[in-house]
Amino acid sequence: MCGGGDKVEDVNEENKYGKPREHDSKFKGPMKNRSCTDIICCIIFLVCVAGMVTCSIVGYARGDPVKLIYPTDSFGNICGEGEYSDRPYLVFFDLLKCARMGAAVVTLGCPTPQVCRESCPSDYWVYLQTIALEAAAGNSVVTAEREKMICKYNVKPLAGADVETLVDDEDCAAYYVKTTSVINRCVPSIFLEVTDWAKTLSYDFNSQSYDIISDTSGTNVTANDLSDASYYLAIFYEAKEFVELLYKDLVASWWMMLVGVGMAVILCMIWIVLMRWIAGIMVWITVGLVFALLGVGIYFSYSEYYELKSLNATAEFGIAEAFALNFSYYLSLKETWLAFGCTLSTVFVILLLIFIFLVKRICIAIELIKEASRAVGNMFSTLLWPIIPFILQVAFVGYWLTSAVYVASMGSGEFYSNSTNTTKDGINYYLTRIPCDSNDSTLGSLCDFVKYGGDEYIIPMQVFMLFMFLWIMNFFVALSQMTLAGAFASYYWAFNKPDDIPAFPLTAALWRSVRYHLGSLAFGSFIIAVVQMIRIALEYVDHKLKGSENAVAKFLLKILKCCMWCLEKLLKFINKNAYIIIAIRGKNFCFAAKDAFFLIMRNVVRVIVLDKVTDFVLFLSKLVCTGGVFVGSFFWFQGKITWFSDYVQVPELNYYLTPVIILTVGTYLLTCVFFSVYSMAVDTLFLCFLEDLEMNDGSPEKPYFMSKGLMAILGKKNKEQKPDGEQKAAKKK
Repeated sequence: MCGGGDKVEDVNEENKYGKPREHDSKFKGPMKNRSCTDIICCIIFLVCVAGMVTCSIVGYARGDPVKLIYPTDSFGNICGEGEYSDRPYLVFFDLLKCARMGAAVVTLGCPTPQVCRESCPSDYWVYLQTIALEAAAGNSVVTAEREKMICKYNVKPLAGADVETLVDDEDCAAYYVKTTSVINRCVPSIFLEVTDWAKTLSYDFNSQSYDIISDTSGTNVTANDLSDASYYLAIFYEAKEFVELLYKDLVASWWMMLVGVGMAVILCMIWIVLMRWIAGIMVWITVGLVFALLGVGIYFSYSEYYELKSLNATAEFGIAEAFALNFSYYLSLKETWLAFGCTLSTVFVILLLIFIFLVKRICIAIELIKEASRAVGNMFSTLLWPIIPFILQVAFVGYWLTSAVYVASMGSGEFYSNSTNTTKDGINYYLTRIPCDSNDSTLGSLCDFVKYGGDEYIIPMQVFMLFMFLWIMNFFVALSQMTLAGAFASYYWAFNKPDDIPAFPLTAALWRSVRYHLGSLAFGSFIIAVVQMIRIALEYVDHKLKGSENAVAKFLLKILKCCMWCLEKLLKFINKNAYIIIAIRGKNFCFAAKDAFFLIMRNVVRVIVLDKVTDFVLFLSKLVCTGGVFVGSFFWFQGKITWFSDYVQVPELNYYLTPVIILTVGTYLLTCVFFSVYSMAVDTLFLCFLEDLEMNDGSPEKPYFMSKGLMAILGKKNKEQKPDGEQKAAKKK
């Protein structure tokens, strides 16, 4: 099973990964007398934080978030602000050109005149119709039709100018369609309605058939063109409608979700309290419940599949369902339940195989969890500790987002020339046009506003702010880990537990971390932030290469992304153990990381088998709590739990899975918060356990600090101190 003592490792292997730690009779847990570590890193970190604050101050002084919220027309005027406060909506003369630009529209803007209007167009209009009506009226101005035209501010369509000239000079729009306001931008309404209209309607002018819509170059706008131009806008609009339905569901069920969150917290607390007293039973119950939940899920999925199969339900995916993300529609398909059943069956088999191979090691994992439970029970404040770094992270995220918005809005307007168009469709011209002077008298006619930016220092400031976000967020994580490590190490190295545990161990650990090891925390978090920044850069490059046909470059990029992901996981593991050694020994980051790595490598079998089995058992605990809340909320919001129907009515929801998913995700996050304390306790106690085995042998001079349960499983024990008479007799023999 799990006992039998330890095998003696080869001497060369021990030398390869350093010598085992020698016994120190003065060592009684985390060192009290220690000095500051990694001071240079601390200074650099504080300087960078000061630089981030400086960037924020500059952003607050020079930025204007209104520019990012409200649209800007071709003249550089902000719609809904100042002189144009009564014109909050931006209208595009020819939205089709935006679609033809492709990805370049992000950097070069939409190559069509844009003006601020009091409202978005709610009807359809085309200039060819006005020309035909004026020709039928003897070339006289048809006032009613001219009043429908959308033109630039200095253009008067009723002044008698030729309509075709106004359109060719891009002084007025050639056409517009029924639109909807999306973040104050007038975009086409549901594009199926638009394409149907463009496909069916046409007018006969001078015995020639024209499509009812043409752009400024005279090119007919077909249904396919409108579909291409409005495709992504339609997705956005449908997503907006979907979000509105979700919002209604949240409003209708918010108090029930709060009750569910409260029940999830109570469930986690009960689970942790039970693990404090009956850890072994709870572990086996956890394993059993995981397999029971998976079994119920498999049975329910295949039952739904065969029921739908008997009804001959087939999959007919429509555009509306795809846009609206209609969960109810997908759950009515037998293919969905077949996928659920196959997935759950695969997970069931994998977990069963893992359990069979590791069942002999679970007893040691149980003992480690028992020890962690005792530590948490004697220092219950550790369960509340994650709230403090969480509050710090939330406050920092709020500050950072505000600062990032102000910094991003610092840029001045970029204007590009619009003088001569030598291409047929106008797109290649817009791709090659050059910046122009915004003070030119041709502003809005030969010189158009494109976007905000242009200031060379804004992009470096944004990159720096992003890096500081990653660095400080990882710093808070490191501070939380080192504080918990110091507290749990104080528990392990107390010989007579709980009498020898120092007073306020969590507060003392926090003080040591802040007073002496800010530099080490900054160093470790800096390494993780650098790797994460590289991963973000690789994602950016991957996004840029999406349209590329270079398969070799894509393959190499995938390999790099995978390698950086693995590197980040490895570094987080090394950092976590380094923080534990720092909390105990007070060393700097590099020496602590080396000691932790060598200690792990000298006991690599124990680390892989015991520590990871313990993590697996804790993961099962998370899974049980989350799965229990998911199952309960799923049947409750589906209306299948009728026990409380006389007192509480389930609200009618558009998507009943909305509160279910939110509750499930929220419960999992809660379990991560609660069990992260357990995980840190297990990791800390495990490293202390390894050092205990190396430093001590159970003799009266070198007694073990581990619990009696661990000693029993490992076949070890502390020898009792013999009376003086017996000691002298033993020496004579």
